[in-house]
Amino acid sequence: MATRPVSTTGVPAAPPRRAVVGYALGSVGTGGFGTLPGLVLAYYLTDTLGVMAGLAGLAVTVPKIWDVLVDPIIGRASDASARRRGSRRAFLLAGAVALPVCFALLFAVPGGLHGWAAALWVVVAFVLATTAFSLFQVPYIALPAELAGTPAARTRLVAPRIAVLAVAILAFGAGGPELREAFGGGRDGYLAMGVITGLVIGIGMVLAAVLTTRRGERAAPAVVPTHRTDGGLVAAVAALRESRPLRLLLLTFVLQALATGAMLGAAQYVATYTLGDESALTVLFAALVAPALLVMPLARRVADRIGKRRALLGSTALFVVATAALVLARPAPGPWVFVCVGLAGVAYAGMQLYPLAMLPDVIAADAAARGKDRAGVIAGVWTSGETAGLALGPALVLGVLALTGFVSRTTPDVVTQPASALWGVVVTFSLVPALLALASLVPLARFALAEAAEGS
Repeated sequence: MATRPVSTTGVPAAPPRRAVVGYALGSVGTGGFGTLPGLVLAYYLTDTLGVMAGLAGLAVTVPKIWDVLVDPIIGRASDASARRRGSRRAFLLAGAVALPVCFALLFAVPGGLHGWAAALWVVVAFVLATTAFSLFQVPYIALPAELAGTPAARTRLVAPRIAVLAVAILAFGAGGPELREAFGGGRDGYLAMGVITGLVIGIGMVLAAVLTTRRGERAAPAVVPTHRTDGGLVAAVAALRESRPLRLLLLTFVLQALATGAMLGAAQYVATYTLGDESALTVLFAALVAPALLVMPLARRVADRIGKRRALLGSTALFVVATAALVLARPAPGPWVFVCVGLAGVAYAGMQLYPLAMLPDVIAADAAARGKDRAGVIAGVWTSGETAGLALGPALVLGVLALTGFVSRTTPDVVTQPASALWGVVVTFSLVPALLALASLVPLARFALAEAAEGS
């Protein structure tokens, strides 16, 4: 098949429908992998495998340190592949095929392993899973700048992806724990959950790889690199050093990912030890994510009207207020908790949509300013920050629980926790996310590229 011409101004204003559909379906995979480990892995370690909270925090942190190191390398290799082959298809498919197996292994800890041995198994499996995920996610994040030629077109491309992402997050976040319980809970329940959800994740990723690229055809007409870049980490550092908009947007997004990661990581503990019902996780999670589905079309119109940066400022402020109020759940738990979580969910829609719609503008501006494309490298840097934030959120939760005296268990019986640990659970669900989101407003207020670009 003939290769399309490649030029900075040659990107179609509107990508083909199959690419829009394929890009949206990729969120089935990213939503599943981004949600389930952050939601249940910490609880799996402490309340099924009997891993102490401090050690469990280390177990979920080490793979993310690896992820931060490997993502820029994958980004550089993805750029090189696009230069040679005219497509990022090979990377997308490699990650799509490998991730389901690695994801199942994450929840397949043998029955004879407890404590540190179980934690070691999780670390190794999580490293493999995050590597497989990065093989897909890094080139996937680079695609919008290569499929749509204007900021408005990129917003239209990203919006369906965010809508599917919200559905996927809701389905995996609410359905994963239900699958666990349907198969009897405990180790067997987690294993069944890992196998089934891993297969669904893989299917979504394969469809995205096939529909957004064609064999022998350039999937990204405008930004297939024509210049070689330095090594992955060197190129990543250079991109951060040379692009102030990237630094500011990434810092904003990492702080917000850390905030939502902490909230998700604490949700199961809140359901069990604050609301007194382990199964309340499903309702709690639905209260956070379902509002995002309802307001997503409105969120896009708000961005068109007032600009993506200002819309993100408003969403973040709402998130701060809603999560800070949840600290009252410790002295006065009740149904009102779900209302505040729902308000945080409304804000969460904007906190997902707007940064991802602003990133392609940063990539395009960087390519125009430098005379060469670094889409893969920038996507690698972004993915490192995103996955590190979402994963270190649960690690932050576990760190607070360790400091407040949380007691781990291996039996189905809920352990009586000290008052300090019960406060630790609520604080990591409320004040910690609120403060992190509040801090993200500082770099966001200084970000100016999106507002200028939206007029083009």
